[in-house]
Amino acid sequence: MSPSLPDGVAWPRDGHLDPELSESIAHRPLSLYIHVPFCRVRCGYCDFNTYTTGFGEGAEPGSYARSVLGEADLATRTLADAGVGGRPASTVFVGGGTPTMLDAAELGEILAGLRGRIGIAEDAEVTTEANPETVTAGSLSELAEAGFTRVSFGMQSAVPRVLATLDRLHRPERMPKVVAWAREAGLDVSVDLIYGTPGESLDDWHHSLDEAVALAPDHISAYALVIEEGTKMAMQVRHGQLPLPDLDDEAAKYELADTILGGAGFRWYEISNFARVEAGETRRVGTELRHASRHNLAYWRDWDWWGFGPGAHSHVGRQRWWNVKHPRAYAGRIHAGDSPAASGEILDEDTRELERVLLAVRTAEGLVLGPLDDRSGIAGLIADGLVEPGPALRGRIVLTLRGRLLADHVTRTLTRDTPGE
Repeated sequence: MSPSLPDGVAWPRDGHLDPELSESIAHRPLSLYIHVPFCRVRCGYCDFNTYTTGFGEGAEPGSYARSVLGEADLATRTLADAGVGGRPASTVFVGGGTPTMLDAAELGEILAGLRGRIGIAEDAEVTTEANPETVTAGSLSELAEAGFTRVSFGMQSAVPRVLATLDRLHRPERMPKVVAWAREAGLDVSVDLIYGTPGESLDDWHHSLDEAVALAPDHISAYALVIEEGTKMAMQVRHGQLPLPDLDDEAAKYELADTILGGAGFRWYEISNFARVEAGETRRVGTELRHASRHNLAYWRDWDWWGFGPGAHSHVGRQRWWNVKHPRAYAGRIHAGDSPAASGEILDEDTRELERVLLAVRTAEGLVLGPLDDRSGIAGLIADGLVEPGPALRGRIVLTLRGRLLADHVTRTLTRDTPGE
């Protein structure tokens, strides 16, 4: 089972947001996230809020769209009452779970319902995640016709033995087919990779990177495996059936990813994310890239977002809240006309500042220092080879490759929260 929801303060049953805390004067862009909690099989490393069965009306594929759109009705009213309505979404992301456990028609119904209620900008980036085994040429074409612009395939590895350790069901030879189908439908393509799986060699990871590059996607995400408590893989490690991932091994694999992807025409724009550089786009760090995921950047840039579905988190101004976890409880709240929020928090200024540093420092855009920011630790970060010296001297913190491997240390230094101080 996935971990418990965080503690928080009681949230209004009607979902009311405080207009002052919503910071309507900021006019930040709005993003939408839709959580689809259904999967065919629960992967051994996964601690997301996912289920391999449905739970009745509004809480299973085929009727789930009704619950999501019920929450969209609530969101429309709530944002308007808080003075931050009327903003069409700049990005939409359907994640999970396995969103393509819903058929293309139901995903299209959700998208159309959001467009009619909250609004979706004409040039919005609209993404769905997909398992390679749960799409066809026809379903991808139908998604494009419904307004999706981008698909993110969970590739994870090109090595069958590694996929088996991760409990992934798809076959590596399926990837070129689904990418070709997505291209034919006119969709941008991203692929997700995981490195550090127990038993994965450096050669295995090199092969996966080569295979991902050969697909010629627009975007590649490369995530280090983290074994979370409560997962099947954590139990296997505890019983000695699998070794823990080695941090030095993962660092070597990240450096290899940076080398191979950089040589293939990709550039990092966030520590775990690489976008293809098109002809005419500068390779200078910090430059906007057409194929960078705008939805990813919404989180790093501290935009507002509304998360729909069981366990989904939302963030508007200084207010953050999260929905009840179980699909049946979620559908029940929606059916009763109540907010599905379980609880939430009000962010104080210290928390906002910490998050500003923590999020921005992970991006190639970097952290822009204000006139009052403490610069006392920056000389040490430069000397240690963790931040680029040129941008730092101009008041912008941009990580080097070594700095990306030690980003948490950089954040602690910039917030003067290092151990012993």
